[in-house]
Amino acid sequence: MARKTKQQALETRHQILDAAIARFSEFGVSATSLADIATAAGVTRGAIYWHFKNKTDLLNEIWAQSESGLEDVEQEYQAKYPDDPLSVMRAMLRYVFEAPARDQRRRSLLEIIFHKCEFVGEMLPLQIMQQNLYLECYEKIEQSLSHCIKAGQLPAELNMRRAAIVIRGYVTGIVENWLFMPDSFDIEQDAPILVETLIDMLKTSPSLSQPAFSQI
Repeated sequence: MARKTKQQALETRHQILDAAIARFSEFGVSATSLADIATAAGVTRGAIYWHFKNKTDLLNEIWAQSESGLEDVEQEYQAKYPDDPLSVMRAMLRYVFEAPARDQRRRSLLEIIFHKCEFVGEMLPLQIMQQNLYLECYEKIEQSLSHCIKAGQLPAELNMRRAAIVIRGYVTGIVENWLFMPDSFDIEQDAPILVETLIDMLKTSPSLSQPAFSQI
């Protein structure tokens, strides 16, 4: 009986998260109340407070799910391409571009992050959380670049921090632009050439091999 109750609680949590993603994506975070989410999920506000402290906690869980999903995909590609870190990076980049076009949930998550959340009022603490995620992202990208360099797949003199900044800016910029105007280009079809353009830049750009921004 306790096991069934635990399963029911988990299902309720998923219902709340799904409803929150749908409401945030359609109406924005600021314009969505916990009462709105409760109604959409078919639960009481008390049920939401049982699982989440407030709207900030709820949105933080949505972001955490988004990040954990990428980690699972990366592990899959690492198993598929052992001792080939550049193929892992290439596959991950293609996934990041293709997933929003194929997976509505992924698209909704990105729409919330890029276009439907303001870091004001009760959402202000999320700005610090998001900044920490950005720093962690740079570190993960640098780690991937380091593996590629050790494998002889990227130049040994590559400035990894600068390359990480360029990669994140390139990828998030393209995804954000597509989310804002999906009909402006086919991100799924263009994903392979977009990825190869970035890889070519990492391999051949002299500016990415210079020691420091201040010296440019």
